[in-house]
Amino acid sequence: MQLSDYGLSRERGFLSHFEIDEIALPDLLNPWVEAAQMLPDMFAAGAVRRHLDRLPDPQIAEWAANAPEEQVRVAMVRLSFLVQGYVWGEEGTPTALPANISRPVVALADRLGQSPLLPYSGYVLDNWARLDKTGAIALDNIRMVQHFAGGIDESWFVMVHVAIEAEAGIILDAAAGLVRAAHDGDAGECERLLAEMDLAWEKIYAAFKRMVDRCDPYIYFNRVRPYIHGWANNPALGGGLIYEGIDRYAGRPQAFRGQTGSQSSIVPSMDALFGVRHGDDPLRHFLDELHAYRPMSHRRFIEDLGTQSTLRAFVGKAGSPALREAFNANIEQVARFRTRHLEYAASYINKQAAAQPGNDPDVGTGGTPFMKYLKKHRDENRAQIV
Repeated sequence: MQLSDYGLSRERGFLSHFEIDEIALPDLLNPWVEAAQMLPDMFAAGAVRRHLDRLPDPQIAEWAANAPEEQVRVAMVRLSFLVQGYVWGEEGTPTALPANISRPVVALADRLGQSPLLPYSGYVLDNWARLDKTGAIALDNIRMVQHFAGGIDESWFVMVHVAIEAEAGIILDAAAGLVRAAHDGDAGECERLLAEMDLAWEKIYAAFKRMVDRCDPYIYFNRVRPYIHGWANNPALGGGLIYEGIDRYAGRPQAFRGQTGSQSSIVPSMDALFGVRHGDDPLRHFLDELHAYRPMSHRRFIEDLGTQSTLRAFVGKAGSPALREAFNANIEQVARFRTRHLEYAASYINKQAAAQPGNDPDVGTGGTPFMKYLKKHRDENRAQIV
């Protein structure tokens, strides 16, 4: 098992192997790129739909099916932001997405094997660039390229996720190595890789805890989060959103899930590697559903880890206290990461929702009672030491 088999790398983890500002799109998409770059101005003017309704249908189905993947992914960033902007960028919500927008975004989503709205990959994994191209992928050297309303809170929220994903490249590389080492019965190599992974988690955690530096909970809840909602379980859209001009949808509303950090593949990869299982509950069903929203190669990586990893059984049979301690240290690191996520869910969503009439503070973006089940999953994680 090698990261390169999945388009991943130790240096970038699940992040794109390219930077969005280095990928040129064909001229037929120029009006769409320009509109995406102007999206913050359209938000300020309160006239997103009027401007997007005027865009020509670029007729990109054939191009999307055959173009280089890097171009398709960059186009998906731009168009999926426009999709979200059309729905949530001004007062009131439409019942349908016009054909000039739905046709191109569906063509891109079909090529990528994802749903035709903003995914985590479009919001974070493919939506970054370095300020200094010779420098590291770190918080002091990255930027969010495509924005909604803009502002430091929006940028910082995405930048922290980018930094986390970059740091996670080491644990993914170690995970692939652990699959091989456990299969070969190499306890020394397993212990070495687990120690390396434990140190990498410290850097991930250090980036994660900086969220509060420049992303204010009130601003996040009111000026960042509203634009990343999906159509499923959303009272504002009822049964979903109609995609006009898409024959296979037959005019029926589509209830797709919105962008969420739960579409990140880091923690699911760790659960797969360490053999951590979660009981039957609404959050687990929600997370299982989100698996289909990840890039196809990331899904495959998680699935292969789950089927190929014998690490838990090997650690249990090896009888080495040092190996068991190294394994359990990483179980605790994932639980610690989940604890920080739970704390942010409380301050950035639960507390903010409770302050506004009509909001259910215990229901997350995906429509699940997240506080209760995030705690449950954290505790299940921590309990599964060897």
